[in-house]
Amino acid sequence: MFFSLDGKQVHGATGAVDFEGRSDPIVVLIHGAGMDRTVWSQQTRFLAHHGFRALAIDLPDHGKSEGPALESIADLSDWIAKISSHFGEKIHLVGHSMGALTALHTAGHHRDLISSVSLLGVGATMPVHPELQEAADANDVKAAQLITSWGHGTKYHLGNNPTPGLSMTGGTQALIESTTRGVLGVDLLACSIYEEAVESAENIDCPILFLLGSEDKMTPRKAAQPLIDAISSEKTIVDFPSTGHMVMIEEPDLVRQKLLAHMTSS
Repeated sequence: MFFSLDGKQVHGATGAVDFEGRSDPIVVLIHGAGMDRTVWSQQTRFLAHHGFRALAIDLPDHGKSEGPALESIADLSDWIAKISSHFGEKIHLVGHSMGALTALHTAGHHRDLISSVSLLGVGATMPVHPELQEAADANDVKAAQLITSWGHGTKYHLGNNPTPGLSMTGGTQALIESTTRGVLGVDLLACSIYEEAVESAENIDCPILFLLGSEDKMTPRKAAQPLIDAISSEKTIVDFPSTGHMVMIEEPDLVRQKLLAHMTSS
């Protein structure tokens, strides 16, 4: 599905289900640094067939959306808020990693536009290892290799892809390698300099769901706790044992069931 924001073409996956002409609530799924809508392939179609208009979005200069890439979480948040305004209704937000920070900021600063928020692979801070940032800035394949290595739990390095015949780690690395030159470095820097996560959490007044991997090396489980403690609205925390940063890929069925239950009750 293509539409226009600020004169730029935006692309999102709808789970191969018609988006227009339906009155079901909208859920916008936001990917992480150097990725695109395809990371939500195991959830988008499911949600589209279970009472929601699902829109797994390509952020600017990612996937099939026009650039340039946005350089801060606040700018990404304002851009997501425009999606709500474009369709003229409140939206549910689901975000992973950089997308989780974006969803968090949006829910805290555009409260009248958001029905619920779900966060995967999130932390109150998201520092980026200097070696990773340097490789990303240099468009070195090493950046994709590091994210792939650190991003998956131990057992998922040995296979266990829910889609038979496909390599989970190979798919992640290929996706990041295909990112437009320079964009991964911009994304990682935006995450590392973002300092408003706790403040955003304190401002949230809609229901919030945390889906957290116990083996997450990129945003360790303990990094989410300050956000959980700061939230005064209704909150649900789900911890996934033996799961890494890529929760929606590693535990797709449980993630979609938790998302559906959360948004249906919100």
